[in-house]
Amino acid sequence: MESTTYIALSRQMGLRREMDIVAHNIANAETPAYKAERMIFREFITKPEFREELSFVQDIGQARDLSEGPLKSTGNPLDLAINGEGYFVIDTPLGERFTRHGRFQLDAQGQIVTGSGSTVLSDAGPIQVSPEAGEISIASDGTVSTAGDGIIGKLRVVSFEDEQRLKKGANGLYRAEEDQTPVDVGNPTVAQGMIESSNVEPILELTRMMKIMRSHQSVGKFIQQEDDRVKQMIRTLGKQAGA
Repeated sequence: MESTTYIALSRQMGLRREMDIVAHNIANAETPAYKAERMIFREFITKPEFREELSFVQDIGQARDLSEGPLKSTGNPLDLAINGEGYFVIDTPLGERFTRHGRFQLDAQGQIVTGSGSTVLSDAGPIQVSPEAGEISIASDGTVSTAGDGIIGKLRVVSFEDEQRLKKGANGLYRAEEDQTPVDVGNPTVAQGMIESSNVEPILELTRMMKIMRSHQSVGKFIQQEDDRVKQMIRTLGKQAGA
């Protein structure tokens, strides 16, 4: 196979992986706090022996769009959204995890937990709400209080120097690498009764998907033309050799 075909195939493989990312974004357009992802490409240059340099397409990873999604009012006092930077801190069996998906609830013990049952942490550990405490109020700085007991804790909100390095897990949770240290946000802005929506814009993603499809088809047509050209060349050389 000629070098031009290899180069075209590298582009086609990259487009296929990019299509998977766009499809995943569209599928999560309604997932709270979901961050759209993008493929990162670069030019990969190699120089085979006795040949000129060859330039291939290489996908080197993914990047998250860290822009904030629109806030949606729910009226649920345990639905929380962070306006601006920061992540809630969650205690899981695998260690601390971080999330902007603030759809919380009370478990049977009266602790504030995620939908999957993991404990939401304050700056002093889990937040315990007694059954007779009454209405729960959460101030913009994350301070949690009840009508009966007053202030019972303050939600811990942290940030990271490089959010792109956070590893995405299930249920909207992120894991920090060992050398990443969470830093408490000095003045967080927490909105009670709100949920951060996905920052995916479906129309733009559908437009991007159509563009990728056209590019994929164009490269496929080029590969077919190259294949036909090589076959024609072989037939012509075969006829000349047999003459």
